[in-house]
Amino acid sequence: MNPVDVADYAEHAKATLAGDVLGYLDGGSGAEWTLRENTAAYRRIRLRPRVLVDVGSVDTAVDLLGSSLAAPLGVAPMAYHALVHPEAELATVKATGAAGALFVASMFASTGLVRMAQAATGPLWMQLYWLRDRGALLELVGRVEQAGYRALVLTVDAPKVARRARDLRSGFTLPPHVRAVNLDAELMAASHVAEAGVSAIERHSRERFDPTITWSDLGWLRERTRLPLVLKGILAGEDARLAAENGVDAVVVSNHGGRQLDGVPAAVDALAEVVDAVAGRLPVLVDGGVRRGTDVLKALALGAATVLVGRPVLWGLAHSGAAGAEHVLRLLREELEEAMALCGRPTTVEVDRSVLG
Repeated sequence: MNPVDVADYAEHAKATLAGDVLGYLDGGSGAEWTLRENTAAYRRIRLRPRVLVDVGSVDTAVDLLGSSLAAPLGVAPMAYHALVHPEAELATVKATGAAGALFVASMFASTGLVRMAQAATGPLWMQLYWLRDRGALLELVGRVEQAGYRALVLTVDAPKVARRARDLRSGFTLPPHVRAVNLDAELMAASHVAEAGVSAIERHSRERFDPTITWSDLGWLRERTRLPLVLKGILAGEDARLAAENGVDAVVVSNHGGRQLDGVPAAVDALAEVVDAVAGRLPVLVDGGVRRGTDVLKALALGAATVLVGRPVLWGLAHSGAAGAEHVLRLLREELEEAMALCGRPTTVEVDRSVLG
């Protein structure tokens, strides 16, 4: 059967991916309450349609930090696409460009940043974790700039990687053929060392991530790059205001897909607080739990400028490579167009909180 929605791609991934890989991709931290809430929260939000509106033409296009997108969609940063398909990020970035969406590459991509840039036909951002080795961090930033990426996305909700039971049970370790090729092999060595009952990913983060960074460190990075800086992992209005005050160019409301602190709100439930706090001073993006075009519409109504999609894109990649990843994004765009028409909102600028019931 050909997939007709994101759920079909999810079922295929569950049936075909290796157990430890599926656990790593689909799992969350703690009791996985926040993981479940990310999707459940969207189901609790109701839409309030208007009728007798001319929706003969529906325009989903948006502008984001100087880039035009065919729809307010992007691919969230996710490590190691090679875990699910041999063409890895090269396929995903091609699919994203074909869909007219934003691609946010992970610091731990399994494809070279220059190869991704050469394959991209749409805007390309790079996600970073703050490494203890600032020299390695800056060296990567320099290569990112030279390759033509348009923004840096600093993940700020992971001073350490949280306990993820599925990874602990499987002793998840990267296979030899899957590597973070944009970083020195010595920096990544711990992620390839297997130990029963230990997540190699979590152990690697303890060794390499700097848990001491504060708001004052952002200035150090801003002085050393010309690229816009986006903070990913914001859930509190106070932090959103601090981001604006510290010259950040955009924020992403995110709980890391339910993979960090368990018990925090669903990303969409924190969205309005962050949007209100920044009061239009910078764009607010959101990720986590998006499975349908109606979810995208609800996020836009709450003030999101663009919605980032994570696991569904990898499910599509696992199914049929670039074609599957593109189809996932195309499905979400088509479902968004339909939802906008049925709600009487023919353009994204007409989508506001009055859409919600």
